Amino acid sequence: MWLKLFFLLLYFLVLFVLARFFEAIVWYETGFVATQIVDPVALSFKKLKTILECRGLGYAGLPEKKDVRELVEKSGDLMEGELYSALKEEEASESVSSTNFSGEMHFYELVEDTKDGIWLVQVIANDRSPLVGKVHWEKMVKKVSRFGIRTGTFNCSSDPRYCRRRGWVRSTLIMSVPQTSTSKGKVMLKEYSGRKIETEHIFKWITAHAASRIKTIYKSEHLKEEWNRSDQYRVKIYLFAKLDQPPAFFSALSIKFTGRVEFIFVNVENWDNKSHMAEIGIYKTPSYILRTPEGIYRYGNNTGEFISLRAMDSFLRSLQPEVNDLFVLSLVLVNLMAWMDLFITQGATIKRFVVLISTLGTYNSLLIISWLPVLGFLQLPYLDSFYEYSLKLLRYSNTTTLASWVRADWMFYSSHPALFLSTYLGHGLLVDYFEKKRRRNNNDEVNANNLEWLSSLWDWYTSYLFHPIASFQHFPFESDWDEDPDLFLERLAFPDLWLHPLIPTDYIKSLPMWRFKSLGVHSEEELLEASQESESDSDNESKDVLSAEKVSADGLHTLHCPNEREPRCNAEICSCANQHCHNEPSERRARSYGSHSTTEDMGPDWSAWPSDMLHCTECVVCLENFENGCLLMGLPCGHVFHQNCIVMWLAGGRHCCPVCRWASYKKKQPYTHNQPLSNDTPS
Repeated sequence: MWLKLFFLLLYFLVLFVLARFFEAIVWYETGFVATQIVDPVALSFKKLKTILECRGLGYAGLPEKKDVRELVEKSGDLMEGELYSALKEEEASESVSSTNFSGEMHFYELVEDTKDGIWLVQVIANDRSPLVGKVHWEKMVKKVSRFGIRTGTFNCSSDPRYCRRRGWVRSTLIMSVPQTSTSKGKVMLKEYSGRKIETEHIFKWITAHAASRIKTIYKSEHLKEEWNRSDQYRVKIYLFAKLDQPPAFFSALSIKFTGRVEFIFVNVENWDNKSHMAEIGIYKTPSYILRTPEGIYRYGNNTGEFISLRAMDSFLRSLQPEVNDLFVLSLVLVNLMAWMDLFITQGATIKRFVVLISTLGTYNSLLIISWLPVLGFLQLPYLDSFYEYSLKLLRYSNTTTLASWVRADWMFYSSHPALFLSTYLGHGLLVDYFEKKRRRNNNDEVNANNLEWLSSLWDWYTSYLFHPIASFQHFPFESDWDEDPDLFLERLAFPDLWLHPLIPTDYIKSLPMWRFKSLGVHSEEELLEASQESESDSDNESKDVLSAEKVSADGLHTLHCPNEREPRCNAEICSCANQHCHNEPSERRARSYGSHSTTEDMGPDWSAWPSDMLHCTECVVCLENFENGCLLMGLPCGHVFHQNCIVMWLAGGRHCCPVCRWASYKKKQPYTHNQPLSNDTPS
């Protein structure tokens, strides 16, 4: 996860540097930068009209270029970046879809239940033609969609009862706007009563109703009162301009940020005394002033702060975000990070996509689960102060120059999705190249064959299906069961009727290993003498061994290993069979395990053994005694063998202890060694 996060942050850094590189190229070729102010006098009449349409100002009745230019100047300074975006949007001329309502419930869910947007709906009465023709309606849809106004068509033939209840007996236009200034409040429906059905007149009717929700100040005395007044709104944005009504983008934003930001329009067209403006630091009109508890911020002085709906919407979202905005941002970041797995994962192509789908599902599930308690905490009343401090931190950080660069880059790449996807793909291919090179240097084997990887995936699936995954981490260290419950279930079934489980052998690397050490080294004469003594006492020893086997046979169980049918004993009983060598006198123990101890010999060095391993001196696989310096390996049940012997035993598919048949990949409660008795120490 941290590797993917690192690569994602590196990708964002590459995007930031690439945007600065593009700005340098534009400056080198044209000599202009995006923040440079454009003189409207140098623009053509068509470009001026394009700017007015993007800002939402009507120019009907203004045939002269001079009047259009003055209207552009009154609405705000024009920058090179805004002009480029407006012309690019005009050239695109993409068709915008309009919703066709199927009935009352569909209309209610989309229109009447939408609390923070504007809808324009054309109602077509029964057996009537629409009020606006198809050509004019397409123009209207394209014009209003720039300001976030959604459109739709309701044909009364699909639900005549609802039309009669609403009183829609003739074709008309309906606009829905929020009724109150609170977030998620009620909406009201307004019907178009004009006689002219041209696009400009209908748009003027829409902007007039939207502007009526904005608080308008016409006198300087009212400005002073409003400026010093404190209410529920922590963030306010003022527009000081010599206009009859605010631009359509300003009115649309006031509806979109209902309950979060208060929009105030100050009409200074007929002001003679502007001393109150000078007192609050306003010396220029038009001006967009953002007032927060932290101070005053002049919008339009930094990179990307254009006089348009998209730019100001991005700016206000960064200052006063909703929970939904933060969720969408986290969703985008998490999915971008998850897609990095497609390039980090090495091997077969199918393997890459399988890992990608798994990562996408895991990350999105964890994201949704982690957001649930966050939403619950935000509802608690005593977290209001934390919420306010968080917003204060956002306002401080997002009014910096670096934040303005980030917003400008976001708008640039979101308007050029092909560039964004191509840079992401290029970055991913570089990550794939360096990751492949790193693994090649580390001699990591990568399965690049799709069929081989699918075969290994099927083997893993069948192993998981017929047997639990062999892992130390998933089995509790202390268990109330004296034996493995999985083995108990296998004992009740018919092992030969099932496929043999394919258990990975990675756990063998985790088994404890150490070297056998003796406290004394014997000469060849001592070994020969000890062997002669052992032959003289063979008759007595055989009797003792037979009696010990008889006692052990009473406690044997008939558990079976998954791979072979042979009787096996309980782990605890079988451990006694091995522990009898530890509890016998040293002379008999020496003869049983072949250590050939003498009075001077101190026996094996048990301090080198792990605490949870049983003490013995013989390997039951090869039936050879442990020699000084040989490599030993222990199993979770506590039995010890030669390392080579037990590895060959386990690698052959017998994943159980040769003595007690305890699963070699399952942990078991460690044994507690009894304190040695006084008669056990050699004399």
